[in-house]
Amino acid sequence: MLKEFKEFAMRGNVLDLAVGVILGAAFGKIVASLVDDLLMPPLGRVLGKVDFSNLFINLGDKTYDSLAAAKAAGAPTLNYGSFINTIINFVIVAFSIFLLVRSVNRWLPKPPAPVTTKDCPQCAMPIPIAAKKCGHCTSAV
Repeated sequence: MLKEFKEFAMRGNVLDLAVGVILGAAFGKIVASLVDDLLMPPLGRVLGKVDFSNLFINLGDKTYDSLAAAKAAGAPTLNYGSFINTIINFVIVAFSIFLLVRSVNRWLPKPPAPVTTKDCPQCAMPIPIAAKKCGHCTSAV
């Protein structure tokens, strides 16, 4: 069983997947920092000095000035500002991955076009692969 596991773990696709997961997690942290530290502060300022991470709906009876105060008091809250930040993170990550895959696909060689014709052995004219008779010289293929 240990030998089978070692063979499974050492296959190229499993190692590639592990590297991809690790790089994806690191890339996610970079994008989260980009959104939280660089994009959201100017966006919040443009929208009237709003801090999205501090937007919440209090479900309790008392009122709180900030999300941190509500969490410290243990009040139930709907943190829609954090949800907005997460959506923006997702859109940026998805767009970044799209751009990366698009550029990598340009580097890869294009697959050859499928063969749809063959040459007639009598007249050397191209005919469909499934042809039984040449349309040019009418000989049997």
